Amino acid sequence: MAADHYRADTENGNHVDDPSEDALFVLISDLNGTDDTFVVIQPDADDPAWSASVAVLNESGQEIVRRDTSRREHNVAIATSVNRIAGHLIKWLAARAG
Repeated sequence: MAADHYRADTENGNHVDDPSEDALFVLISDLNGTDDTFVVIQPDADDPAWSASVAVLNESGQEIVRRDTSRREHNVAIATSVNRIAGHLIKWLAARAG
C-alpha cells in the first residue's frame, strides 16, 4: 500500500510508509558511516514540493536538511540527539502532510 502522506527511505533500502516518530527514531538510530548513511522523507509523489533528510555527519552527529519549495524554506541543522531529531521532524512533517 502506498503512503497516504509521505515515505521514508534509507540508503540501504529500508522503506517505511507514513513513519511514526518511533519509526523515524529507529531509522535514524540505525544510520552508520559505511552502508546506511542517510534517510530521506518526502511525499509519495513524482515531483515532491518538500523533503527532509538526515545524514551521518560524523560519529557523534547528524545533519538534518529540510526543504519546502512552496514555502521557500531551506534549513540545515546539526544535532546529536536522535530523540530530538525524530520529534522535530515529525512536527515539521505534520505541518506538510495535510
